[in-house]
Amino acid sequence: MLYYLFQFLDERYDFPGAGVFQYISFRALGAVVTSLLIAAIFGRRIIDTLRNLQIGESIRDLGLEGQMQKRGTPTMGGFIILASLLIPALLFSKLSNVYVVLALVSTVWTGLIGFLDDYIKVFKKNKEGLQGKFKVVGQIGLGLIVGLTLYFNQYVKIRKYAPRLLSTSNVPDVYTDIKSTLTTVPFLKNNEFDYSSLLFGVLPDSYTWIIYVIVCIFIITAVSNGANITDGIDGLAAGTSVIIGLTIGVLAYLSGNKVFSQYLNIMYIPNAGELVIFCAAFVGACVGFLWYNSYPAQVFMGDTGSLMLGGVIAVLFLAIRKELMIPIICGIFLVELVSVILQVSYFKYTKRTYGEGRRIFLMSPLHHHFQKKGYHEAKLVTRFWIVGIILAVLALATLKLR
Repeated sequence: MLYYLFQFLDERYDFPGAGVFQYISFRALGAVVTSLLIAAIFGRRIIDTLRNLQIGESIRDLGLEGQMQKRGTPTMGGFIILASLLIPALLFSKLSNVYVVLALVSTVWTGLIGFLDDYIKVFKKNKEGLQGKFKVVGQIGLGLIVGLTLYFNQYVKIRKYAPRLLSTSNVPDVYTDIKSTLTTVPFLKNNEFDYSSLLFGVLPDSYTWIIYVIVCIFIITAVSNGANITDGIDGLAAGTSVIIGLTIGVLAYLSGNKVFSQYLNIMYIPNAGELVIFCAAFVGACVGFLWYNSYPAQVFMGDTGSLMLGGVIAVLFLAIRKELMIPIICGIFLVELVSVILQVSYFKYTKRTYGEGRRIFLMSPLHHHFQKKGYHEAKLVTRFWIVGIILAVLALATLKLR
């Protein structure tokens, strides 16, 4: 909103300083500062409101050290993240940008799914919350919206440059903005993959949208649930999301910048740079929430926050066509999710085969396994963050290592 206001002031009245709102870097800085201020000013009030409404976490006794001390800690703190993310994004972004609109829709959509889950747990006293099938339906719905928009929207394009006949910088670039289902493959020299190749020549290319939408649904569901499972100890999901958000912001800036994308020989996505502002607000919101959620937590984000974080992260990756980097950058989410799948699958298999269920880990998700081994919660979270930073650096290195 502020972008359009100051653009009007600059063009109509030549208002001093209004032109700085044209710069992505300035608006990103404004977004992150605003999100931090919102979290700092209103975070405590939201926590007090949740406590007054007796919206406390009901803890199941899993035999973990210090676990029962958390009983009654306010949950649904994801509202702090939502407010700290949505307000700066609305203020500083170009709201006509299709990628920003998708990010905002994803935030609200997944936030509502998480809120319904928390509402049923807290107010209906149902520890199971929203049934899994309804969560999946909601995630599929978002996948359909995102996949169809990215495939059919006229403003979602990539830029293809014609080969230069001369190696002089005086010759202007010849390019075409095209609709495409290309995405980025890390570590490969010609690092582009077209989803149309999954048709294997059996079906015409006009069916590619079906493949692409299925991929979007799978990625959004997997990452959203991965973030949800990771949210099990103080500061783990929020801190990991900060690292991932910073990495996505860097990738969005490079992918949306003509000079840097050509220098790095990566896909140039017109208008994708606007997502840097959203990523800045995302990071600021998560850092602001960490102020209250770091050990010992004063509030839990609940599914209102965790499902939203994963869903938004997935959509951002899809928007900048870096979704095949998710296993690297979101490695923490992936390992946590896989640990649960392996544990449950192996338990069912051994119970069916031997009559007695057996386990691979002492407890799943993986962070509970390490807690059972005696690791203190704060040390465990810090080490997970360090691994997340290493994965983020490795992902950025793939821009040159091919």
